[in-house]
Amino acid sequence: MSNRTLKLDDALYNYLLDVSLRETPLLQRLRAETAALPEAQWQIAPEQGQFMALLVQLTGARRLLEVGTFTGYSALCMAQALPVDGKLLCCDIDPKYTAIARRYWEEAGVTPLIELRLAPAMETMGALVREGQAGTFDLIFIDADKINYPAYLEHALILARPGGVILFDNTLWSGRVLEARPETADTRAIQSLNRRLKLDQRVDLSLLPLGDGLTLCRKR
Repeated sequence: MSNRTLKLDDALYNYLLDVSLRETPLLQRLRAETAALPEAQWQIAPEQGQFMALLVQLTGARRLLEVGTFTGYSALCMAQALPVDGKLLCCDIDPKYTAIARRYWEEAGVTPLIELRLAPAMETMGALVREGQAGTFDLIFIDADKINYPAYLEHALILARPGGVILFDNTLWSGRVLEARPETADTRAIQSLNRRLKLDQRVDLSLLPLGDGLTLCRKR
């Protein structure tokens, strides 16, 4: 028995995957293709993708927003959990990696549920507000340039509906959040976000030691 989160060694982590992960062959192929890329570390953990899909189902989410899509693994997990009238809007700037995503979305049959906007996410989120979509998103997943995390929070709070969920990835940042004198602006931004969220009365909050750290916020 333990009254704190367990540290997972390789054996225990592999057991976790063995008894709980229901990754489809298509998702496995996408993860394998992504693993061969120079930026493979941007890929979320498969158990995190499954957890996010479950969140979509648990919350009954129909309108999703993703900030940072990469090769589309997280988007595919969430899109497959949507109802037939659901919609996922993806923000990214890289046509090369999102071309991989489009191939897998097409094979999975979820392309009609996904809109991809290739532009800086801050621009896209601002455009969504101007289009009258403030307060309409059920779930927002943020996994893009870390330096803008505090700014993404403010945009997400405008776009999420009351009771909507906002997810931030990499909030433990491979332990670099513990640095007393952070070497990078990305680390400083994540530290700033984590401290701000702790005190932010606009949200309910939980930081999970899942993947590289996943913070769940519920807009009040």
